[in-house]
Amino acid sequence: MRVVALVPGSIDNQILFFATLDDLKRYYPHAQIDVIVEPQSKAAYRVSKSVHDVLTFDYKDRNSLADWGNLVGMIRDREYDVAIIVGQSWLVGLLMWLTGIPTRIGYQGQGAVFLTNPITPKLSQYVAKMYHNLLKPLKIDTDCPALSVNVPKVDIEWAQNEQKRLGVSETGFILINGGGNNLDTSYPVESWQEIITACQQKQPDLPVVVIKEANNEPLVRSLLEHCHNLQVTSPDDIGKLTAMIGGASLMLSVENSLLQLSVAVETYTIVLLSSTDSEKLLPASEKVLTITSPTRKVADISPQIVLEKIWGS
Repeated sequence: MRVVALVPGSIDNQILFFATLDDLKRYYPHAQIDVIVEPQSKAAYRVSKSVHDVLTFDYKDRNSLADWGNLVGMIRDREYDVAIIVGQSWLVGLLMWLTGIPTRIGYQGQGAVFLTNPITPKLSQYVAKMYHNLLKPLKIDTDCPALSVNVPKVDIEWAQNEQKRLGVSETGFILINGGGNNLDTSYPVESWQEIITACQQKQPDLPVVVIKEANNEPLVRSLLEHCHNLQVTSPDDIGKLTAMIGGASLMLSVENSLLQLSVAVETYTIVLLSSTDSEKLLPASEKVLTITSPTRKVADISPQIVLEKIWGS
């Protein structure tokens, strides 16, 4: 069986879809499963264990008819038996009908008229479970498995060497995922400073490491200026990043794609959320603790509340 899944959205959307891909592969071990994702999200599949080929298409771009036609031609040439459509789009539904794929699964709504098996989305569910419901027409009606990833051996070895470089390989460490520039989900430098300083005072033998990315360099620079003995790691791909997260004793995180990696490797995680709607991005797990802003802005969460959650956990 040849299956193609059309999965728009960012890296965290892809990781939330991993459980669906993994269960599909478990029930149909000889199936070839391909995905079509936006170019910036392709990197997620470095840590996927179930996907054969990753194709790219920018669903949000101002695509011409020729671009859409090329997509249809590429899919038709591969002679898929099943298409799983994660988004709701009248145009994508039409195009999948034009490909001639015999089984077309997607959500009830825009474009559903072109599907052979429309599924009613349960919008109140944990998102990974909602995605997993798309497998029901393929006679997979089991509970959604936990998110998991497959980290390449070379990335695990890199992370082990990185932990030795930072001097945290024997002690364990707290990992800070401070995020980028999103005003709703970013957390102030001053609040991070207060949390880091308090952690270092209470547990001086437990190092604190901050993740440096291209979009948070000013945050990291400010933290280094004010926080004594703060360590910095800057993995250059998602496999190394996942391995580093897996080695942490605890991750403090805002909402972004790194959060889903922490869920997948089962690192204890305390998450700063902007709203209760964000809770749908997380499973019910004793290893994931949430703090939700009363104002829909993560910046308004008190550092003291975060510290209480850390020591209470």
